[in-house]
Amino acid sequence: MYIQPFVEAREHQTLITMANSGIEITYGEFEARTNQLAHFFRECGLQTQDHYSIFMENNERYLEACGGGERAGLYYTCINSYLKADELAFIINNSESKVLITSQSRAEIAAEALQQCPQVRVCLVVSETDRSDMQDFVSTLASFPTTPISDQALGTPMLYSSGTTGRPKGILRPLPELSPAENLPIMNFLQQLWHYKDGMRYLSPAPLYHSAPQAAVGLTLRAGGTCVIMEKFDPEQYLSLIESHQITHSQLVPTMFSRMLKLPEDVRNRYDLSSLEIAVHAAAPCPAQVKRNMIDWWGPIIFEYYGATEGLGFAACTSEEWLAHQGSVGKIMLGELHIMDDEMNEVATGDTGTVWFKTATPFEYFNDTEKSVLVDVTYIVNCGHGAVRGGRFG
Repeated sequence: MYIQPFVEAREHQTLITMANSGIEITYGEFEARTNQLAHFFRECGLQTQDHYSIFMENNERYLEACGGGERAGLYYTCINSYLKADELAFIINNSESKVLITSQSRAEIAAEALQQCPQVRVCLVVSETDRSDMQDFVSTLASFPTTPISDQALGTPMLYSSGTTGRPKGILRPLPELSPAENLPIMNFLQQLWHYKDGMRYLSPAPLYHSAPQAAVGLTLRAGGTCVIMEKFDPEQYLSLIESHQITHSQLVPTMFSRMLKLPEDVRNRYDLSSLEIAVHAAAPCPAQVKRNMIDWWGPIIFEYYGATEGLGFAACTSEEWLAHQGSVGKIMLGELHIMDDEMNEVATGDTGTVWFKTATPFEYFNDTEKSVLVDVTYIVNCGHGAVRGGRFG
């Protein structure tokens, strides 16, 4: 979420638009605000590779809350905004976060959680607050310089797994000493794969605490694009935003496809979607009939991928490839794939087994040495659960 190379030429150009409120943030405003946040972090004593957390719903300050850390060499953890206080406290403590950024709507839960988090030095709350245990985000940052800090460095998210097989685990990627103008290799891979480019217009319909929206909006901003952020998904509004903002790129989940397909035909045909160049989907299996209907409606612009926040393996599939092999999630592009039976023997093509990847990109589970060692020495299952057939890939 580093935009400095574009700011001089686009200072007054809109960078981010919130779909419901209509609030717009320009390149110049985003640059100034992320610089102010980076200065704030330094004043709080946060140095390169320290941690902070973000706990709030989609709002106009969310991306700058990430962007400040991305130019200060910090790890930032975006936390599911629906967690309860005990669950929130676990992630704040486990991530060793020294600052928490939250919103007015989540302030009560945050305050309850912070009673268990003695290492948090300050909590900033978006929107005005009269709470004595929190500081107002806007007024607190207003006094800091709008110019870059002297020791800028690349920061990156440290997101948590869902915790379906135990406690959530922080997924820590090595953070080399790079300028924030550079990026991690896995992000460069995704940028090239999905053709993120200067001038693109990205529509984000999902919660920004998820890894896929995080990567997508970050890559859009770094590419010199603009983002339209939906506070929450609504199927007809989504279509109307494509038309009104001439959206070129977006990423969805299959449930969103299903909800749009259930709209009356006259509503679905009401909006001009011709600007849309690439629509990516992942996160859950997409029913074959739903995908066929979407390709019939939108054309062969729908791309699918299969992966995990850990980045241990990755498959991708174009519309044409899927139509030729319906049910496939594509060819392996990262990682070494194996489909194994319960005795850890590889199964033949067409037989049922469990998907395992030998990890493709380095990471460790933060503060979890035992599970990190497992990642290093053996194969680790990708995307958790479910049996698949050996021929589903490719």
